[in-house]
Amino acid sequence: MLMPKRVKYRKQQRGTVKGMSKGGTLVHFGDWGLKAMENSWITAQQIEACRIAMVRTLKRSGKIWINIFPDKPVTSKGIGTRQGKGKGDVEGWVAVVKKGKVMFEIGGVDEKTAKEALQYAASKLPIRTKIVPRYEIGGEL
Repeated sequence: MLMPKRVKYRKQQRGTVKGMSKGGTLVHFGDWGLKAMENSWITAQQIEACRIAMVRTLKRSGKIWINIFPDKPVTSKGIGTRQGKGKGDVEGWVAVVKKGKVMFEIGGVDEKTAKEALQYAASKLPIRTKIVPRYEIGGEL
């Protein structure tokens, strides 16, 4: 399961996911990328599901780059627990993804296969996405 080896603080505040991605908005490593069109938290399980979907579609050809990592802990208190008594335990890890971020990249395969793999991965995510070619500059997001 994806999660950090060490963190400075065990628990974090939720924060708000607003605005556009500051960096990582272009496809740098592969030929095709999957770009986020909404702000969201992407869980470690969703990232892993996307990875497996892409690997199965590519059938051991090409290369995959994952540009997001779940480094934010998400806590929750047990069902039926009364209020108070501190913050809940860490239940999972999420990656904070902002609009415009290229989350996955694929290279070394033909366009049809790459688009098919990214489309399959996009179906595993809870946000709207867009398949973009390498270094698409200008135009709308």
